[in-house]
Amino acid sequence: MNEGIRQTQLKTPFVTESGHEFQNADVAYKTWGSLNENRDNVVLICHALTGHAAADEWFPGLLGEGKIADPSKHFIICINVPGSCYGSLGPWSSSPKNGNPYRTDFPIITIRDMVHFQQLLLDELGITGIELVIGASMGGMQALEFAIMDKRINSAVLIAMGKSHSPWAIGISQAQRAAIQSDAEWNGGQYERGKGPLKGIAAARMMAMITYRTPDDYERKFSRKLQDENGLFQVESYLNYQGEKLAKRFDAHTYIILTKAMDTHDITRNRGTVQEVLNQVEIPIQVIGIDSDLLYPTSEQKELAQFLPNGRYHEIHSLYGHDAFLIEFDQLNIIVKPFIDIQKILAY
Repeated sequence: MNEGIRQTQLKTPFVTESGHEFQNADVAYKTWGSLNENRDNVVLICHALTGHAAADEWFPGLLGEGKIADPSKHFIICINVPGSCYGSLGPWSSSPKNGNPYRTDFPIITIRDMVHFQQLLLDELGITGIELVIGASMGGMQALEFAIMDKRINSAVLIAMGKSHSPWAIGISQAQRAAIQSDAEWNGGQYERGKGPLKGIAAARMMAMITYRTPDDYERKFSRKLQDENGLFQVESYLNYQGEKLAKRFDAHTYIILTKAMDTHDITRNRGTVQEVLNQVEIPIQVIGIDSDLLYPTSEQKELAQFLPNGRYHEIHSLYGHDAFLIEFDQLNIIVKPFIDIQKILAY
């Protein structure tokens, strides 16, 4: 997963919405393709909760020749957000106060902070224009804020999220955080990196995997089949595997920091009404919903598209629920490619 990842430090201080200032903040990112002379042939991919800068590993169906993000035409970049456990500034960065990892002292991070953090790197890379910003779930929240906050954005694709994080989604995240913090190994967050509440992370992931999929998908995949003679159902074995798999690669502090950041998502916060905020976003935006998404139902995407002056809505049809944005690449390309092509025609 670290192949091709670049790491640097921001030259400009990174200041969060809460007023916390970081000097020389670490930032990890990955790029594909080359910048043109004007430095504006950019496709920016924003990653989701447990994602990372290696977008080719989790968004492979969108990267490649003739696809949405084409390295022969575009400079494609994906940046690890602050709070990440994959190389950017986060809870395991050293605090200048004592040289120890921040752990629970890491400040609250918002979706807008994530955007500001990435803007600093884009500025330092000399990016003058961004043809497209695309993201799903937490990535879609960032992409929406980019459309609001950054004048370099020419178009956006927002997948499986809404104008704000709903009480339903906040409640699910809180249950997952409670599972992590109820693990004895959490120990108030004072654990060594790579150790800590692995069972808690696994339990949180199991909860998440239920909300990411659908009853029909589980019925088709598992039914009531047993995994072994001890009475373990296949669905139980699957969830155990998914939980253990994430616990091996992800960090509890990061899980808590990023889910809380998602809870801050609300484009109206300190700005005005939804209509007032989105009326200022005149760029073309493709909003995509997933008809079986239990976590972010299509009503949220339809509402978003309705308020955007140049917004349009399309829907992915899938049994896979919220996870469809990581699976239904053919449908995504069918929806997004014409959207991009139209923008190119209009530009001429």
